[in-house]
Amino acid sequence: MKTIQQFPIKIIIGLGNPGKSFDNTRHNIGFAVVNVLADMYGGTWHKKDNKEIAEVSIDNHLITLVKPLTFMNTSGKVIPALLKQGITAKNLLVIHDELEKPFGAVGIKVGGSHKGHNGLRSIIELCGSEFIRLYCGIGRPLHKQDVSSYVLSTFSEPIEKVEAMITQACLMIEKILV
Repeated sequence: MKTIQQFPIKIIIGLGNPGKSFDNTRHNIGFAVVNVLADMYGGTWHKKDNKEIAEVSIDNHLITLVKPLTFMNTSGKVIPALLKQGITAKNLLVIHDELEKPFGAVGIKVGGSHKGHNGLRSIIELCGSEFIRLYCGIGRPLHKQDVSSYVLSTFSEPIEKVEAMITQACLMIEKILV
């Protein structure tokens, strides 16, 4: 069984969709978490190719935060440039929304399938599945046919509960890096 300590994280990728119209949507929780990390650790975002990046130091670990600007379904397009820099899947932590977990649940796992998440699918296609995933539970809509509109909708839960989930995700990342 693989342990998180076997994964020297250098890159944290927050999944989401670029553009103001996607701010505060369930699918953009990955962007929200890396935005908070950048704020907490003094990172400044700048555009580089098909992504926004910010460099931060968390507990003396130099970490590059990444927001793919390619839209969720093609998030993996940022991977080839990272591979050219010597980054491997073991150096990645990917933050994503998770339909299969209740709203507010935050957890970490190593490897596994994409379970229908197109952002994860895109990354797995380009570097394999052996990376750390931090999921933020967004719950599931009542009807399966509503999934697309559900993940692109803004949170109906109180903002304090969304912020608490983001804070919990940031705390989990800090614990991994210590």
